[in-house]
Amino acid sequence: MHILICPDKFKASLTAQEAAEAIAAGILAKWKKSTIQIVPLADGGEGTLEMIQNMHGGAWLTHTVMDPLGRPVQAEYLWLADQKTAYIEMARCSGLQLLNTKERNPLKTNTFGTGELIQHAAKQGAKVIVLTIGGSATNDAGIGMAAALGYTFLDANGNSLEPIGENLVHIDQINGENPFPEIEFIVLTDVDNPLHGPQGAAHVFAKQKGANAISIKQLNKGLINISKWLPTDIPGAGAAGGLGAGAMHFLGAQLTS
Repeated sequence: MHILICPDKFKASLTAQEAAEAIAAGILAKWKKSTIQIVPLADGGEGTLEMIQNMHGGAWLTHTVMDPLGRPVQAEYLWLADQKTAYIEMARCSGLQLLNTKERNPLKTNTFGTGELIQHAAKQGAKVIVLTIGGSATNDAGIGMAAALGYTFLDANGNSLEPIGENLVHIDQINGENPFPEIEFIVLTDVDNPLHGPQGAAHVFAKQKGANAISIKQLNKGLINISKWLPTDIPGAGAAGGLGAGAMHFLGAQLTS
């Protein structure tokens, strides 16, 4: 028998490649004459870039960015020089994998590092930037990313706000514009959740990022507030704590399943 093995990662346990190899070993222990083909998969979160490189090639570029709590971290992205295309996996700079259990709190985390990686790719001369948005530690609707790209966020008194999840509810004014209108931005997501509401970013995903019932309600109120500017009901708007919607508004990105 010929057996095709195509797993995703086992989050916080095995990479997709390791899972595939373990499954293959189990099969061959039982059916020794089987032939095995391994094709690891990814969902936009951790390990996605390795899968893309397997198919399309490309070189790894590394840049120091801020992690979800503002600490420096080395983050890699995939650069296809001949196509002037960068593949950025937001989990590498703004992902849950960068925090231990006690550090997880989407009221305090943000996507600033994702914006810094976008800046770096733009300086390489990227004409297309593909952003994969699984595995996030954030619920900031992309305002951290936007802040790294020059946007500012003010409250009703004109005070500048730190671009973190708990401040979404206080935003009264957004200043700035897309600094890279010449770049085509494509966002890859495996979810179709809206920005807010019972099926939105906070209610569905924030608990796994460290939020409790009270903070989930606060985050959802913040997402409702920022929906004055950001798209709400487009499938995928609520992906990665609302980064899907943020990428559409701040970068003119196209969301793709």
